[in-house]
Amino acid sequence: MDLRPETDGHTLTVKVVSSELVKTIYSSNSGELLSRTAECLVGDETGTIIFTARNEQVDLMKPGATVILDNAKIDMFKGRMRLVVDRRGDIEVAKPANFEVREDNNLSLDRYFGTLMINDKWYGL
Repeated sequence: MDLRPETDGHTLTVKVVSSELVKTIYSSNSGELLSRTAECLVGDETGTIIFTARNEQVDLMKPGATVILDNAKIDMFKGRMRLVVDRRGDIEVAKPANFEVREDNNLSLDRYFGTLMINDKWYGL
């Protein structure tokens, strides 16, 4: 996983390690479900990162599932990287991948106070 702050256009095949629903919003008038947000730990053989799943994406991000994230991007939240797929991207459930997730390299634990690009390489400040 070669991910850097504020980059996009990533296509990744990852396994879902965990998924936790962190926010659910209902209409105060009708009680209708308006939105859901889950934080999911996803990874491959190089490391893990937190993926923010929204609405129908939450249902696809089941622990143990292998998914293909197409046109994913990196958003920053409190100086830390989060992987997201917005309306320009897609999530597809795939056949189980033949790799073990490297859980000791969580890219979302690194804190960036700013970013700087020098010679096409991102550096955290």
